[in-house]
Amino acid sequence: MRIRTYAICLYIILIYWVSLHIPYMHSLFFPTLGAFSLLFISRPFEKSQLRKIALGAVFSSCIGSILNHWNPGVLSLLLTLLIVIFCINRLKLNAPPILAVALIPFFTQPTQLWVIPLSVCGALLGLLVTLSAAVYIEKRFESLPSLLNRIVKTESDSVN
Repeated sequence: MRIRTYAICLYIILIYWVSLHIPYMHSLFFPTLGAFSLLFISRPFEKSQLRKIALGAVFSSCIGSILNHWNPGVLSLLLTLLIVIFCINRLKLNAPPILAVALIPFFTQPTQLWVIPLSVCGALLGLLVTLSAAVYIEKRFESLPSLLNRIVKTESDSVN
């Protein structure tokens, strides 16, 4: 679990650095990425569930982007909320950050329709690859801590 935690922290730092230093990648970093990271490491999901949640997030960001592009007002926000909540319940996606991702276009006001869905897709794809690599490393080296933490019992020279 520690390797996954460190890997996710490094990944989020990398995404933040990229979003600051590359002008067209500004929307790659979004606060909900941290929520997805914590969700993915705190529960024992199968890979298919993780992919389903990631696809649900990309889909919800598409819905939010399309409806915000159509009409950036209260009505489109309401429709986004209703559609995404319906999809979360219907597909049994137990991942509240999916709804938060759908709302990103309403407070960032992107100039292009495709920016937010593509950013969400890229960031979550990178997160899944990072987690997969961390899980592989954990499995590969799971016997290593037992070798390092071996307790050697020594007897004291003093008499009690």
